[in-house]
Amino acid sequence: MENHQITLRFLAEPTDVNFGGKVHGGVVMKWIDQAGYACAVNWCKQYAVTIYVGGIRFFKPIFIGNLVEIRARLVYTGNSSMHIAVDVYSKRPQEAEYVKNTHCMIIFVAIDDDGKQVNVPKFNPFTEEEKRLQDYAIRLMNLRKNIEEEMKEFY
Repeated sequence: MENHQITLRFLAEPTDVNFGGKVHGGVVMKWIDQAGYACAVNWCKQYAVTIYVGGIRFFKPIFIGNLVEIRARLVYTGNSSMHIAVDVYSKRPQEAEYVKNTHCMIIFVAIDDDGKQVNVPKFNPFTEEEKRLQDYAIRLMNLRKNIEEEMKEFY
């Protein structure tokens, strides 16, 4: 069942910097999407597209030269959707402990070669942590329904 999570590690590079001298938030969002995509495709074994990124929180900055770790894990599946919790951590390479920089929930939908949604294997949480994260995904899904209703007039 290890195909429901993935960890990416790499160094933050000088090309990732913003005008404030820290890693640009847009770069972090790109990393989140890449890790989420890898996790989703690894689960469903076919192409998937991002349909929602929500609740992204930037807690602490990432600095150039930091070792970055992106942890993506599947927490809930619908018929064709996969809800993936993504956490971004970083540390100076010579340090032992990572600090949490960013968290978000990202949703992918599996599609076939014609762009039609296809069913994905059901995720069944096993550990207490997985069950807690699945409940979190369901609560967020219910909150999004209210937000979408509020935003309808602006679509």
